[in-house]
Amino acid sequence: MAEDKVVRQKLNRYSQIIERIFFSRYQKGMREIEFRRDDIETVAAEMAIKLPKNLGDVLYSFRYRASLPDSIKAEAPQGEGWIIRPVGRSLYRFVCVKAWEIAPSSVMSETKVPDATPGIVALYSFDDEQALLAKLRYNRLIDIFTGLTCYSLQNHLRTTVPNMGQVETDEIYVGVDKRGAHYVLPVQAKGGADKHNVVQIEQDFALCAVKFPTLFCRAIGAQFMEDNLIAMFEFETGEGGVTLRAEKHYRLVPIDDLTEDDLKNYRERPAEESA
Repeated sequence: MAEDKVVRQKLNRYSQIIERIFFSRYQKGMREIEFRRDDIETVAAEMAIKLPKNLGDVLYSFRYRASLPDSIKAEAPQGEGWIIRPVGRSLYRFVCVKAWEIAPSSVMSETKVPDATPGIVALYSFDDEQALLAKLRYNRLIDIFTGLTCYSLQNHLRTTVPNMGQVETDEIYVGVDKRGAHYVLPVQAKGGADKHNVVQIEQDFALCAVKFPTLFCRAIGAQFMEDNLIAMFEFETGEGGVTLRAEKHYRLVPIDDLTEDDLKNYRERPAEESA
């Protein structure tokens, strides 16, 4: 409870700062508003608000964890919402976009997968993104979900993308299909209360376009729903921005929990559902 109170107090301070930055520039009807990272310090000084040592935590909170203040949300047309995008080194932009939430469906069927996570790893795992990345790796869930043969290339790849600045993805896989074609698969993993964010997916596509220009990019998201129930998403991007291409839910189970009825059901699923 004490920890929750500290988090609420922190977000309240951050909300006051981000609200002041937004409304100091906003005029009715605007759909884009640029600001600099330095503005956080300036506004905090004006409002006598103590800042964290890491200024990026203010932006990270609203880009990936917390919702923007209601006062900012109210300035978006119906069916749209505000997000914060990086547009260069220490430069950011509020952008009004079509509103949609990247969250697991409550009506999606589950697929049981024999849990191949080593016992010692499972014993000391938490419900954070590192534990999720480990379970994806040991259980070949990227392969199962995409239908490709995939290999982990790098954890936490951080690089600079033109017109975006520094970006980072949780893990990069490379893969090959039955034709021999090669793919790059950036993976965003979410544990605990964190949620997928359209900005991160946009950054993954941009990162792959710059660093792996000859490979076909398939952007993947994964999220713990329960301890061993994992939702997986594939995204694509086009003229309408980022959209959801596919979603599957995988439950990691002991081999004895996988019944003949389960296997019969999976065999009878339409072929297009297997990828």
